[in-house]
Amino acid sequence: MSDRKDDQTREDDLSRTRPETAADPEARAAQATEAAHDAEDDEAEDTPAYHIDRKTIAAILYAVETGDRESLTELMEPLHAADIADILEQVNAYDRRRIVLLYDRELDGEILSELEESIREEVIRLMKPEVLADAVRELDSDDVVDLLEYLEEPQQEAILDALDDSDRVAVEQALTYPEESAGRLMQREVVAVPEFWSVGEAIDYMRERDDLPDQFYHVILVDPRMKPVAHVQLGRLMAAPRASKLAEITEPSFRTIPADQDEGEVAYAFNQYHLISAPVVDEDERLVGVITIDDAMIVLDEEHEEDILRLAGVGEESSLNDRVFQTLKQRFPWLAVNLATAIIASLVISLFEGTIAQFVALAVLMPIVASMGGNAGTQSLTVAVRAIATRDLTGSNVWRVIRREALVGLMNGLAFAVVMGIIGMVWFGEPKLGLVIALAMVINLLVAGLAGTVVPVVLEKFKVDPALASGTFVTTVTDVVGFFAFLGLAGIILL
Repeated sequence: MSDRKDDQTREDDLSRTRPETAADPEARAAQATEAAHDAEDDEAEDTPAYHIDRKTIAAILYAVETGDRESLTELMEPLHAADIADILEQVNAYDRRRIVLLYDRELDGEILSELEESIREEVIRLMKPEVLADAVRELDSDDVVDLLEYLEEPQQEAILDALDDSDRVAVEQALTYPEESAGRLMQREVVAVPEFWSVGEAIDYMRERDDLPDQFYHVILVDPRMKPVAHVQLGRLMAAPRASKLAEITEPSFRTIPADQDEGEVAYAFNQYHLISAPVVDEDERLVGVITIDDAMIVLDEEHEEDILRLAGVGEESSLNDRVFQTLKQRFPWLAVNLATAIIASLVISLFEGTIAQFVALAVLMPIVASMGGNAGTQSLTVAVRAIATRDLTGSNVWRVIRREALVGLMNGLAFAVVMGIIGMVWFGEPKLGLVIALAMVINLLVAGLAGTVVPVVLEKFKVDPALASGTFVTTVTDVVGFFAFLGLAGIILL
């Protein structure tokens, strides 16, 4: 009874937010048909590779509108799980609910693992318990952990209850590791054999097992204490004679990953050492799981995405599916910080009110100095933050990079000083004004190059994320220095 009430409540909530024509099935059907025809007319247009075309989406929405489950299944069946996830993310909440309920048991665990976290939680709440249970049983342990770690406790229990006892124990043990650690990232399904086996013994062992992982790239060799000592790539295993010893065909790139290691460090190791998979060990160096390249590259992509979002000050978890209040909460604090820095720059300007009053042209040219400095600082900052993230900027080369950025800033400053000096003289007919803005341009672009590199390096030394805080500091420095240099020089030269 309570479940039906919850469903009715969710339906009432959706009815208040659904599109205006949603209440009229005939109108919705007409809209879907019209959309399909429009898509056919545009079919000749170039469609980006790997994108779902509008015709397919329109047909899916029409099948949902008419309640045609068979047609919906036929349309969705050829699509990859990632493409179905994209469709669920792109449609509105009302259509998403109807797709999930009509698609029903065809909605599998792979689709869930491809969804954004906020949409995934919404979809899981809509799924029937038995459908959810079937979906998660198909997943490897690492994908189940990924589903669980950001869900509320009732939803976690619903998924755990759907697992076999052995799978549940493995997932619960993985959840005991710190968040964003190798222990959360690994899958428990591994192929491990004694280090003294031959190729033939390993092949026979794998053929006899009915619980091999869906994807694996190495056979891990372990000693009697279950400590991994090497691994053999499947290609070399299948090409070697049966009598060959596994120890003779091991890979030189073998390395183990501690279970408590940060997932960012794991992703860096995979990228740096070109790993395909790596065994995960506990504090006693015993084998507890394995991490594969697909999971490591997802983490690497997320790290890069977070850096970009932090540099823009929009929050590391921002997405197109966030609600208005969520987006507001993420962006407002950084806008407030920017307001404070803008006030500091304004205070510098206020120190030269008399100078500006006598030479109104200064007010016209001030934004040019600040804008050029800000853009130059952002260029250096972006390069520095990226180099820090990839470990390319280190103590051994930091001063060389700082000198390079300073020289680049100085040379850009000199080039644009000539341009703005001429513009200042021609525009306002005052050679001294051209000299002022030329000198200010040199000073600000030089400082911008220095600040864009030094600020993130200093923040990194103090264990502050450079991507999160550097932009505000660099902008403040370039604005304050730019205004102070420009107006200060104007007071000295023009008065």
